Amino acid sequence: MKTVIIEDEKRTAQDLADTLKKIDGDLEIVSILSSVKQAVEFFKTEDDFNLIFSDIQLTDGLCFNIFKSIKITVPVIFCTAFDKYTLEAFNANGIHYILKPFNKSSVSEALVKYQTLKLNFTTQDNNKLIQKAEQQITKQPASSIIINQGEKIIPINIQEIALFYCENKYVFALTFNQKKHILTHSVEELEGICGASFFRANRQYLVSRKAIKDASRHFNRKILINLTIAYSEKILVSRLKAPSFIAWLAQV
Repeated sequence: MKTVIIEDEKRTAQDLADTLKKIDGDLEIVSILSSVKQAVEFFKTEDDFNLIFSDIQLTDGLCFNIFKSIKITVPVIFCTAFDKYTLEAFNANGIHYILKPFNKSSVSEALVKYQTLKLNFTTQDNNKLIQKAEQQITKQPASSIIINQGEKIIPINIQEIALFYCENKYVFALTFNQKKHILTHSVEELEGICGASFFRANRQYLVSRKAIKDASRHFNRKILINLTIAYSEKILVSRLKAPSFIAWLAQV
Protein backbone atom coordinates (compact mmCIF):
# COMPACT_ATOMS: atom_id res chain seq x y z
CA MET A 1 0.00 0.00 0.00
CA LYS A 2 1.26 3.47 -0.92
CA THR A 3 0.37 6.38 1.34
CA VAL A 4 0.65 10.19 1.27
CA ILE A 5 0.78 12.19 4.52
CA ILE A 6 -0.31 15.85 4.63
CA GLU A 7 0.86 17.41 7.92
CA ASP A 8 2.56 20.73 8.69
CA GLU A 9 4.13 19.65 11.99
CA LYS A 10 7.34 17.78 11.07
CA ARG A 11 7.47 15.82 14.30
CA THR A 12 3.83 14.73 14.03
CA ALA A 13 4.28 13.75 10.38
CA GLN A 14 7.33 11.64 11.17
CA ASP A 15 5.59 10.02 14.15
CA LEU A 16 2.68 9.05 11.91
CA ALA A 17 5.01 7.70 9.22
CA ASP A 18 6.96 5.65 11.77
CA THR A 19 3.75 4.30 13.32
CA LEU A 20 2.38 3.27 9.93
CA LYS A 21 5.61 1.42 9.11
CA LYS A 22 5.54 -0.40 12.46
CA ILE A 23 1.99 -1.58 11.78
CA ASP A 24 2.63 -2.59 8.18
CA GLY A 25 6.25 -3.10 7.15
CA ASP A 26 5.25 -3.25 3.47
CA LEU A 27 3.53 0.14 3.57
CA GLU A 28 5.32 2.82 1.54
CA ILE A 29 5.24 6.52 2.43
CA VAL A 30 5.21 8.13 -1.01
CA SER A 31 5.48 11.70 0.24
CA ILE A 32 5.03 13.92 3.29
CA LEU A 33 3.49 17.27 2.32
CA SER A 34 3.33 20.26 4.66
CA SER A 35 0.99 22.81 3.06
CA VAL A 36 -2.03 23.27 0.82
CA LYS A 37 0.17 24.75 -1.91
CA GLN A 38 2.69 21.91 -1.80
CA ALA A 39 -0.05 19.28 -1.83
CA VAL A 40 -1.85 20.82 -4.81
CA GLU A 41 1.39 20.90 -6.80
CA PHE A 42 2.18 17.30 -5.86
CA PHE A 43 -1.25 15.94 -6.80
CA LYS A 44 -1.14 17.68 -10.19
CA THR A 45 1.53 15.25 -11.36
CA GLU A 46 1.41 12.27 -8.99
CA ASP A 47 -1.32 9.64 -8.68
CA ASP A 48 0.50 6.44 -7.69
CA PHE A 49 -0.84 6.05 -4.14
CA ASN A 50 -3.76 4.31 -2.43
CA LEU A 51 -4.52 6.36 0.68
CA ILE A 52 -4.10 9.87 2.13
CA PHE A 53 -3.70 10.81 5.79
CA SER A 54 -4.39 14.54 6.07
CA ASP A 55 -4.23 17.09 8.86
CA ILE A 56 -7.15 19.52 8.64
CA GLN A 57 -5.58 22.84 9.69
CA LEU A 58 -2.40 23.51 7.71
CA THR A 59 -0.19 26.59 7.84
CA ASP A 60 -1.72 28.10 4.70
CA GLY A 61 -5.35 27.03 5.14
CA LEU A 62 -7.69 24.09 5.56
CA CYS A 63 -6.89 20.85 3.74
CA PHE A 64 -10.30 21.02 2.04
CA ASN A 65 -8.81 23.65 -0.28
CA ILE A 66 -6.61 20.89 -1.69
CA PHE A 67 -9.57 18.70 -2.55
CA LYS A 68 -11.40 21.63 -4.14
CA SER A 69 -8.44 22.22 -6.45
CA ILE A 70 -7.58 18.61 -7.28
CA LYS A 71 -9.81 15.62 -7.98
CA ILE A 72 -8.89 13.01 -5.37
CA THR A 73 -9.58 9.41 -6.35
CA VAL A 74 -8.48 7.60 -3.17
CA PRO A 75 -9.88 7.54 0.40
CA VAL A 76 -8.81 10.28 2.82
CA ILE A 77 -8.38 9.69 6.56
CA PHE A 78 -8.26 12.91 8.57
CA CYS A 79 -5.89 13.64 11.44
CA THR A 80 -7.71 16.08 13.68
CA ALA A 81 -7.82 17.77 17.06
CA PHE A 82 -11.47 18.79 16.77
CA ASP A 83 -14.00 18.12 19.50
CA LYS A 84 -15.88 14.85 19.94
CA TYR A 85 -19.14 16.20 18.48
CA THR A 86 -17.44 16.99 15.19
CA LEU A 87 -15.83 13.56 15.25
CA GLU A 88 -19.24 11.95 15.71
CA ALA A 89 -20.40 13.79 12.60
CA PHE A 90 -17.38 12.42 10.73
CA ASN A 91 -18.40 8.89 11.69
CA ALA A 92 -22.00 9.49 10.68
CA ASN A 93 -20.81 10.64 7.27
CA GLY A 94 -18.54 7.63 6.76
CA ILE A 95 -15.30 9.60 7.14
CA HIS A 96 -12.67 8.10 9.41
CA TYR A 97 -10.23 10.10 11.48
CA ILE A 98 -7.27 9.86 13.83
CA LEU A 99 -7.62 12.00 16.93
CA LYS A 100 -4.46 13.89 17.86
CA PRO A 101 -2.36 12.95 19.68
CA PHE A 102 -2.69 9.58 17.95
CA ASN A 103 -1.30 6.20 19.02
CA LYS A 104 -0.62 2.83 17.41
CA SER A 105 -4.09 1.56 18.24
CA SER A 106 -5.92 4.49 16.59
CA VAL A 107 -3.73 4.31 13.49
CA SER A 108 -4.33 0.55 13.22
CA GLU A 109 -8.07 1.17 13.46
CA ALA A 110 -7.80 3.73 10.65
CA LEU A 111 -6.04 1.22 8.40
CA VAL A 112 -8.74 -1.37 9.11
CA LYS A 113 -11.34 1.25 8.16
CA TYR A 114 -9.44 1.86 4.93
CA GLN A 115 -9.70 -1.83 4.03
CA THR A 116 -13.48 -1.51 4.45
CA LEU A 117 -13.67 1.77 2.54
CA LYS A 118 -11.82 0.54 -0.51
CA LEU A 119 -14.22 -2.37 -1.08
CA ASN A 120 -17.09 -0.03 -1.94
CA PHE A 121 -15.14 3.11 -2.77
CA THR A 122 -16.25 5.49 -5.52
CA THR A 123 -14.76 8.89 -6.33
CA GLN A 124 -18.20 10.51 -6.37
CA ASP A 125 -19.03 9.26 -2.88
CA ASN A 126 -15.62 10.35 -1.61
CA ASN A 127 -16.09 13.91 -2.88
CA LYS A 128 -19.50 14.13 -1.20
CA LEU A 129 -18.09 12.89 2.10
CA ILE A 130 -15.25 15.41 2.00
CA GLN A 131 -17.75 18.21 1.33
CA LYS A 132 -19.83 17.13 4.32
CA ALA A 133 -16.73 17.03 6.50
CA GLU A 134 -15.80 20.55 5.41
CA GLN A 135 -19.28 21.84 6.22
CA GLN A 136 -19.02 20.35 9.70
CA ILE A 137 -15.53 21.70 10.38
CA THR A 138 -16.20 25.22 9.09
CA LYS A 139 -19.44 25.68 11.00
CA GLN A 140 -19.69 28.46 13.59
CA PRO A 141 -17.30 27.72 16.49
CA ALA A 142 -18.66 27.16 19.99
CA SER A 143 -19.51 30.29 21.98
CA SER A 144 -18.71 28.81 25.40
CA ILE A 145 -16.73 26.10 27.10
CA ILE A 146 -17.79 24.17 30.18
CA ILE A 147 -15.85 24.05 33.44
CA ASN A 148 -16.66 21.94 36.47
CA GLN A 149 -16.41 23.37 39.97
CA GLY A 150 -17.42 20.70 42.46
CA GLU A 151 -21.03 19.88 41.67
CA LYS A 152 -21.45 22.96 39.48
CA ILE A 153 -21.31 22.96 35.68
CA ILE A 154 -20.39 26.48 34.56
CA PRO A 155 -20.31 27.81 30.97
CA ILE A 156 -17.69 30.48 30.24
CA ASN A 157 -17.96 32.63 27.14
CA ILE A 158 -14.93 32.03 24.93
CA GLN A 159 -14.69 35.79 24.34
CA GLU A 160 -13.81 36.17 28.04
CA ILE A 161 -10.77 33.91 27.71
CA ALA A 162 -7.36 35.39 26.91
CA LEU A 163 -5.48 32.14 26.53
CA PHE A 164 -5.40 28.42 27.20
CA TYR A 165 -2.20 26.78 28.37
CA CYS A 166 -0.80 23.46 29.52
CA GLU A 167 1.13 23.27 32.79
CA ASN A 168 2.27 20.12 34.60
CA LYS A 169 0.00 17.98 32.39
CA TYR A 170 -3.08 20.07 33.28
CA VAL A 171 -4.85 22.49 30.93
CA PHE A 172 -6.01 25.91 32.15
CA ALA A 173 -8.03 28.82 30.81
CA LEU A 174 -6.94 32.32 31.83
CA THR A 175 -9.60 35.01 31.47
CA PHE A 176 -9.05 38.68 30.73
CA ASN A 177 -9.85 39.48 34.37
CA GLN A 178 -7.05 37.12 35.47
CA LYS A 179 -9.23 34.23 36.65
CA LYS A 180 -7.70 30.79 36.17
CA HIS A 181 -9.83 27.70 35.49
CA ILE A 182 -8.73 24.09 35.17
CA LEU A 183 -10.26 22.24 32.20
CA THR A 184 -10.86 18.67 31.12
CA HIS A 185 -10.22 19.47 27.44
CA SER A 186 -6.80 19.05 25.84
CA VAL A 187 -5.20 22.01 24.08
CA GLU A 188 -5.73 20.12 20.81
CA GLU A 189 -9.47 19.84 21.47
CA LEU A 190 -9.70 23.51 22.42
CA GLU A 191 -8.02 24.47 19.17
CA GLY A 192 -10.86 22.81 17.30
CA ILE A 193 -13.57 24.21 19.56
CA CYS A 194 -12.46 27.85 19.52
CA GLY A 195 -11.99 28.34 15.80
CA ALA A 196 -10.01 31.04 14.01
CA SER A 197 -10.18 33.63 16.81
CA PHE A 198 -7.45 31.68 18.67
CA PHE A 199 -3.97 30.77 17.44
CA ARG A 200 -1.94 27.72 18.48
CA ALA A 201 1.37 29.42 19.22
CA ASN A 202 3.07 26.17 20.21
CA ARG A 203 2.26 22.88 21.94
CA GLN A 204 1.64 24.67 25.23
CA TYR A 205 -0.35 27.79 24.29
CA LEU A 206 -3.57 28.69 22.46
CA VAL A 207 -3.98 32.48 22.42
CA SER A 208 -6.97 34.73 21.68
CA ARG A 209 -6.53 37.43 19.03
CA LYS A 210 -8.09 39.89 21.48
CA ALA A 211 -5.32 39.14 23.99
CA ILE A 212 -2.48 40.01 21.61
CA LYS A 213 -1.17 43.56 21.85
CA ASP A 214 1.63 43.07 19.32
CA ALA A 215 4.53 40.75 18.57
CA SER A 216 8.31 40.99 18.37
CA ARG A 217 11.00 39.25 16.35
CA HIS A 218 12.90 36.84 18.56
CA PHE A 219 16.00 34.65 18.47
CA ASN A 220 16.24 32.05 15.69
CA ARG A 221 13.39 33.66 13.70
CA LYS A 222 10.81 32.90 16.37
CA ILE A 223 8.15 35.44 17.32
CA LEU A 224 7.43 36.66 20.85
CA ILE A 225 3.75 37.41 21.54
CA ASN A 226 3.10 40.47 23.73
CA LEU A 227 -0.22 40.29 25.55
CA THR A 228 -2.74 42.92 26.60
CA ILE A 229 -2.89 41.31 30.06
CA ALA A 230 -0.24 40.69 32.70
CA TYR A 231 1.39 37.30 32.18
CA SER A 232 4.82 36.27 33.42
CA GLU A 233 5.72 33.54 30.91
CA LYS A 234 7.06 34.14 27.41
CA ILE A 235 4.82 32.87 24.61
CA LEU A 236 6.86 32.07 21.52
CA VAL A 237 5.72 31.15 18.03
CA SER A 238 8.06 28.70 16.31
CA ARG A 239 10.03 29.64 13.21
CA LEU A 240 7.91 27.30 11.07
CA LYS A 241 4.62 28.76 12.33
CA ALA A 242 5.76 32.40 12.16
CA PRO A 243 4.48 33.07 8.59
CA SER A 244 1.03 31.64 9.33
CA PHE A 245 0.89 33.61 12.61
CA ILE A 246 1.61 36.89 10.81
CA ALA A 247 -1.02 36.08 8.17
CA TRP A 248 -3.52 35.20 10.91
CA LEU A 249 -2.87 38.50 12.73
CA ALA A 250 -3.73 40.40 9.57
CA GLN A 251 -6.91 38.46 8.85
CA VAL A 252 -8.63 37.96 12.22
